[in-house]
Amino acid sequence: MPTKRKTTPVDGGINPEKLRWMYKTMWQIRAFEEKVAYLFSRGLVHGTTHLYIGEEATAVGVIGNLTEADLIASTHRGHGHTIAKGIDLNRMAAELLGKATGYCKGKGGSMHIADLSRGNLGANGIVGGGIPIAVGAALTTRLKKIDRVVVAFFGDGALNEGSFHESVNLAAVWNLPILFVCEDNQYGMSMSRRKSIKLDDLSERARGYGIPGKTMDGNDAVEVFTTTNEALAYVRREGPMLLVSETYRYVGHSKSDANRYRTKEEIAQWREKDPIERLGNVLLQNNISDGKFFLEAEAAAREEVDAAVAFAQASPDPAFETIMEDVYA
Repeated sequence: MPTKRKTTPVDGGINPEKLRWMYKTMWQIRAFEEKVAYLFSRGLVHGTTHLYIGEEATAVGVIGNLTEADLIASTHRGHGHTIAKGIDLNRMAAELLGKATGYCKGKGGSMHIADLSRGNLGANGIVGGGIPIAVGAALTTRLKKIDRVVVAFFGDGALNEGSFHESVNLAAVWNLPILFVCEDNQYGMSMSRRKSIKLDDLSERARGYGIPGKTMDGNDAVEVFTTTNEALAYVRREGPMLLVSETYRYVGHSKSDANRYRTKEEIAQWREKDPIERLGNVLLQNNISDGKFFLEAEAAAREEVDAAVAFAQASPDPAFETIMEDVYA
């Protein structure tokens, strides 16, 4: 429940209903990820999974600006993007539990959820793997004169991948309608990005491709929303832009990560900037919502997630005779 901490007044350009949607969706993401962590600990989620806890403001702030026609390409840490884009929680939970009713019929797992009907080109298990896919979609958009933009999400670790350089360079040369969003959660696996990139402001990378770049507070949902709104107006009119969202994951890189490379003090400092509480304070101080709304939003999110897990657990496992289906050679 938010407290009456001093916060910045809301820009009158943001619809209060949009702010309430952002708050409720962040709780939906948080509740889903906490449930996934629990299910993993019980051995019900196989392989590994990468949780988005602490980064929720970036997903809702960026995607809250998109239309149904706009596309996103996600990452291995993609549950937040997927939920914000309006995916079916039942099918998502079923996929993580390896059920036939899942998005990939239970064969893809945590890192391979996609729904083209919702404009989600999919998560990707390869670091930076979604960036060229997004550029391809943006090229299609340009060639077919479709009224939409594409958003490519990726982490700070992907900034050093060749796929980032080649993709952004092509997008810049062709002036494609694509927004590159780097979620700088401070670590590429266990490597601090300050040890792998000699830049304080990662958005300076944009200068090398002749496109604009900007860094935003990724734990401030209002700032993410307003900054993205301005960026998308530029992208629709001019071409590519890079946004860097400075945020933090509370948990390790994946559920296979012992998380020993960070101090408890560092994690505690970032928890003080919790994106859900910060947006709650904005809603409270601007008289947009009250305590009842906050309690109901969290309760509803947890109920929706519980219902999705129940659906998944009641779903059948993939039939043995389907083992060779959806396999390409």
